[in-house]
Amino acid sequence: MYLITVFGNLLIVLAVSSDSHLHTPMYFFLSNLSFVDICFTSTTIPKMLVNIQTQSKVITYEGCITQMYFFLLFGMLDNFLLTVMAYDRFVAICHPLHYTVIMNPRICGLLVLVSWIMIVSLFYVTCLGVYLSSPATHNARSSATASVLYTVVTPMLNPFIYSLRNKDIKGALKRSFGMTA
Repeated sequence: MYLITVFGNLLIVLAVSSDSHLHTPMYFFLSNLSFVDICFTSTTIPKMLVNIQTQSKVITYEGCITQMYFFLLFGMLDNFLLTVMAYDRFVAICHPLHYTVIMNPRICGLLVLVSWIMIVSLFYVTCLGVYLSSPATHNARSSATASVLYTVVTPMLNPFIYSLRNKDIKGALKRSFGMTA
């Protein structure tokens, strides 16, 4: 599942960056989402795979803090990018004649930058929520299931949901690999 996640999202990043037909706000945001999904899953899954292989659940305090920092960072960035993508589609549908004026390259870059800045500031609020929550309210089994769904399944499905079924992405991938489109 990890390899499918990385490979699928990497295909999206490569297709969008290599095909000038895909240099639009929607694909810019999709490419950023794919990059963040690669980073998000790469934050925890490699360590989990090592733990499974070695039958060890040991992690240093520094490693845990670092992993948690990047996990929350990329997880929140995922959510903000999905919000920005929803705004992009809202503008495209509700204001089609003004779309190119509203969603110009400067605004798209600014929206992605704001997403990054927001997650850094919200990171600390989220950490406080995790550390200040009561251990009595946690259910280990449901937490583990939710973690797997959130960290593995969702980033794996994002390329299929948002891009790989899209005819423009399929055409770009065919052109990239020298197939006729």
